[in-house]
Amino acid sequence: MSNLWQVHTDKFINEKESIMRNGNVYQIANGYMGYRGTLDEFRPDELVGVTLSGIYDQVGEAWREPVNAPNGGFTKVTLDGMEISALSTKITEHRQSLNLENAVFERETGFESRGKILKIKSARFLSADLPHLGVIKYSFTVDKAATVKISTGIDYNIWDLNGPHLLKLTPKQKDGALLVHGVTGETSKRVAVAEAIDVHLGTEVHEDKDKKNLRVIHFDAEAGKTYTFYKYFAVFTDNDPVKTSVSEAAIKTVREAKACGYDECLSRHNAQWAKKWEYCDVKIGGDDDAQLALRYSIFQLLIVAPVSGSANSIPARALSGQVYKGAIFWDTEMFMFPFFLYTYPEKAVELMRYRIKTLNGARRKAKTEGVGYRGAFYAWESQESGDDACTYFNIGDPFTKRELRTHFRDKQVHISGDIAIAMWEYFKTTDDDSLLLEGGAEVILECARFFYSYAYFKKDKNRYEILDVVGPDEYHERVNNNAFTSMVAKATFEIANAAVKYLKYKHPDKLKALVNKIDIAGELPSFVEAADLLYVPQPDEKTGVIEQFDAYYKLQETTVEALKARMVHPNEYLGAGQGLAVPTKVIKQADVVMMLNLFKDRYSAEIKKANWEYYEPRTEHGSSLSACAYAMVAADIGKLDWAYTYFLKTAKIDIEAKYKVYVGTIFMGGSHPAANGGAWMTAVFGFGGVKADGEQVAINPRLYKKWKYLQFAMVYKGDRFKIKITKHDVAIITDISNKHNHTFIVSGKSVNCEPGKHSLIRYR
Repeated sequence: MSNLWQVHTDKFINEKESIMRNGNVYQIANGYMGYRGTLDEFRPDELVGVTLSGIYDQVGEAWREPVNAPNGGFTKVTLDGMEISALSTKITEHRQSLNLENAVFERETGFESRGKILKIKSARFLSADLPHLGVIKYSFTVDKAATVKISTGIDYNIWDLNGPHLLKLTPKQKDGALLVHGVTGETSKRVAVAEAIDVHLGTEVHEDKDKKNLRVIHFDAEAGKTYTFYKYFAVFTDNDPVKTSVSEAAIKTVREAKACGYDECLSRHNAQWAKKWEYCDVKIGGDDDAQLALRYSIFQLLIVAPVSGSANSIPARALSGQVYKGAIFWDTEMFMFPFFLYTYPEKAVELMRYRIKTLNGARRKAKTEGVGYRGAFYAWESQESGDDACTYFNIGDPFTKRELRTHFRDKQVHISGDIAIAMWEYFKTTDDDSLLLEGGAEVILECARFFYSYAYFKKDKNRYEILDVVGPDEYHERVNNNAFTSMVAKATFEIANAAVKYLKYKHPDKLKALVNKIDIAGELPSFVEAADLLYVPQPDEKTGVIEQFDAYYKLQETTVEALKARMVHPNEYLGAGQGLAVPTKVIKQADVVMMLNLFKDRYSAEIKKANWEYYEPRTEHGSSLSACAYAMVAADIGKLDWAYTYFLKTAKIDIEAKYKVYVGTIFMGGSHPAANGGAWMTAVFGFGGVKADGEQVAINPRLYKKWKYLQFAMVYKGDRFKIKITKHDVAIITDISNKHNHTFIVSGKSVNCEPGKHSLIRYR
């Protein structure tokens, strides 16, 4: 039976791309930092990266990106004067694994050098208990007596895509610890890495060369004896609220961890992970392939959940490196946020606090991106301030190497509505209005204000229209009345009106203060009118198909396969000004289908079916966000085989690492947390049929034929539930600590779920 809590490989392929992809597959993280799944002896050429959350830097005119810290986990062994490395030494055996249960990365490698066998075994984790801390256990054995040199410490030759980002890197020794500290070039923020070691092998000598701050230990190793030492490293930056300097904080952390010991650090780390899985695991009976892929997807989300109190968000490539500039996209609200909202709301609130924190950046963008825009136009690629990191020319032509003009930054206006929708979903699902009061309502109103300033009023048709936009289908730019964008804008006006109504009833003084603060009283009636008069493309009376945007039907009819057959270069971009897809009906990703999934209650099964069948063969799935939307709508309309196919496509994208690495000339390698969120949504919302609103939870199971059961936990209005769906029954276990009764509707049957009550409902 396969281990459904572990990902592993038994071979090492000494090729750059394989090393890069494995670095993604075996990465670990703890929300504060990510550590790529590279081997202990690797350096920047092998893309070793310790990527930090929430701290960015720009060098010259190059792309601004997150900062990678010096690598406090570096260790290299020399055997009888020969350096041992997977890159240069004969390998007799190799295994590396990632334990999903507690986010521990392990490697075990056997080397042959001059007739002697050296076996190295290491394990590392980034503490879930102390986010600044990384811990490593390193062991080795030789089959014959040998002279061994251990070089271990901090490698400050840092891999950067567009760096260097840390300047004035200074190595030191202090209080038995090694230290490297530097400052970012753009804002002079300090970054410090400290390392301490628990070792009893021989005399230690300090060495600083080739950008490595090391402790070097020489000794004679006995045949067959296992030698072990423990490393502790810590990272602090000026973003952290420390009472002392970041260097002193880092040193203090590693000294305390060393005093605590490896086993205790691991025990505390494991305890935190046990809580995470209790809340978030999803079990699939009878389908090990789907189980492992889904669990890995959930794991990827858990390792990048923001640290409590940080008001940080999750970048589109998580903490797997500097790809995509470490920017936060709509991916977070539309694809990752639902997972946290229904399993781990303490993290969901951090994602929303990030949008509150960056509201002024969105206001600045609205003022500068176009004439007359007001309110909050959120950044397409958002970093720590909320100003847009997206450039106007941002995809390279692989033929000419010239950058192509795209309109992601200035025309993908749906981002503001995506955020307003998520903000309101948090309130509806939790009944917690504190987020609205601390800035969430202000975000919603400013997003509505932006859409009103962006909309056109057509007097002859007596309606508002959203023109000149880019929808989720990025192959077709500057289109009018994109269905998804228009519906998102309409929903934003509705949400703004609902928020005003709620606050007027519940917190009238707070509403009055907010309205005065942003001077919006005279605009509120306009939002009511816009919610009623905003045009959204409707289903055709005969076919039921919704035209994706004005004049979409006039584009050339072709197939995805025929279009791709015309490609001259495998990395050419199909959109922008002259892309092959631009004059055709081939779309990049789910667009109308994305809308039907997001607003599923507004459309009938017949309309969903008509549009799924029309757009599915015309969709290239050039984005990792696409498959889950097709999967969820397929589940809604009973196409369960299709739903399963697209579910596996989204759930396996990172565990199999078969994704596209380049678009144009842009390196895109990294993990896909939005797809990971999409996998969870497909399982719970799609096959589980879960739909919650402000009043109740509905469950309409569509269990896949291979699955014996689907079991998951969820949070609703602050209370916790465990749900198990089988072929015939739905079991709802209500936590004894719950504070309220809740109504669940299972296949039309109403169930009153009291605290501590177990309910079993037969649905077929």
